[in-house]
Amino acid sequence: MGHTPANDKPRRTRDPEAHRAAILDAARACFTERGYARGTIRDIASRAGVTHGLVMRHFSSKEQLFVAAMPGPRDLADVVAGDPATLPERLALAFVERLDGAGGSDPLIALIRSTASNEEAATALYREMRQRSADAYRAVLDGLDVDVRIELLIAHLIGVTFSRHVIGVGPLAELPADRLVAQLARSVRQILFDQDVAPGSQAAGQDSGR
Repeated sequence: MGHTPANDKPRRTRDPEAHRAAILDAARACFTERGYARGTIRDIASRAGVTHGLVMRHFSSKEQLFVAAMPGPRDLADVVAGDPATLPERLALAFVERLDGAGGSDPLIALIRSTASNEEAATALYREMRQRSADAYRAVLDGLDVDVRIELLIAHLIGVTFSRHVIGVGPLAELPADRLVAQLARSVRQILFDQDVAPGSQAAGQDSGR
């Protein structure tokens, strides 16, 4: 009776996309539970059922993994795409639904909390997150001060997150979601477009009144 050579043993099928998804799920859970500073690549690898080296092949640094695990940068391009006239409303709704639905477990909250324990890491994370967000906004915004407006918007959203979900007290924390969306849409419109209406909307209104 013949035998099967050792090198003919069935091998586990490698699925890079499945590995990546498992790593991201594990990273979100780890950073939510332990925070950015105490979350480690080895812990994430263990939760995902992969090796430390495999995590590093998919993500070259802990900062890159954290940003990739955040829903904001990954989903932002979809929110931004479309009519600029309704961008503030779309952005405000997506932001409030995301943060309120996370129950305090969103990675953005972990990023804000990490500033108290690891300022250097928080700076690196913010820089990475800002770059990815800026790329999405530049696709629909223009003007010499576009970078300033993007920076103001990011700072504004971080401030809202801090008040509503980190300290959790005060008017912003108590405001019903629908009212927060309406208020946030107005402030986002002012930051991005520096006027009461987005580009094109005023002209459209004038045309309709002729």
